[in-house]
Amino acid sequence: MADASEAFTPLDSDWLRAHPIGLPPHGVDKNSRGRVLVIGGSTIVPGGLQLTVEAALRAGAGKVQIGTVASAGLPLGIAVPEAAVFPLPEIEGEIQASPDSIDPLARACDAVVAGPAMSCANAAGKLVDCLLDAEGEHALVLDAAALVSLDRRAGPVRASRSPVILTPHPGEMAAMLGCDVEDVEKDRLGAVRRAAERFGAVTVLKGANSLVATPEGGCMSYAGGGVGLATGGSGDVLAGIIGGLVARGADPLYATATGVWLHGEAGRRCGEEMGPVGFLARELLAHIPRLMRGL
Repeated sequence: MADASEAFTPLDSDWLRAHPIGLPPHGVDKNSRGRVLVIGGSTIVPGGLQLTVEAALRAGAGKVQIGTVASAGLPLGIAVPEAAVFPLPEIEGEIQASPDSIDPLARACDAVVAGPAMSCANAAGKLVDCLLDAEGEHALVLDAAALVSLDRRAGPVRASRSPVILTPHPGEMAAMLGCDVEDVEKDRLGAVRRAAERFGAVTVLKGANSLVATPEGGCMSYAGGGVGLATGGSGDVLAGIIGGLVARGADPLYATATGVWLHGEAGRRCGEEMGPVGFLARELLAHIPRLMRGL
């Protein structure tokens, strides 16, 4: 078991100052600020994808596209007029992914965030397969249901041409590693390091003390967002922030670490303004540009 006292890097303002992402240069157009494809959603959570899309825009991405079940496409397009919507074939309320429908969308983007608001691991697994095979130079952020089917896909993820970022909570991490949640909670540091090494991906283990690990064994720790972040949709916001930052050209590790900090600090500010619990995931979004201004 990894000792909790093992050295890791605190994810704080000192680290952020040493690794700035910065703002886009003056005069760039929206295409130069990065293009994000957010793909997921289901008829069970038809509006959940909106959180991820808005988070990517709040993180500074220039353009965001939505790929979701056809029945949710029009309502999402109306809810987020800043984004383009591509309705996808669906079966039993989930995306029915195929290379023909997924590859053209992924190829046109700088980052893909996949899995938010999906409720079926099998459907999400087929989506992951299509994305891993897709042409292009996009980064790939896998979240929520897209993580649950990764245990038997470690080889393809590790061999991906695209940089991959994984954002599990403890239950999803247990599925990724083929172990019990209790095993993850007993050794969070060991779990996140094993996952990062096994999948060859920058990996976040979300929680009261969020950990960010690299495949080489490095680890950062952020503690400070508050208990209010343990609410539905909060993880969808984090995935969108990371996707927006990496689409802007940030190194995957820096984008992930900065995203974790922005998400946590947005939670801290919501807690100070409204109370420690009871604020909504959507209320994190307005804080992101203000926090980036100080980086």
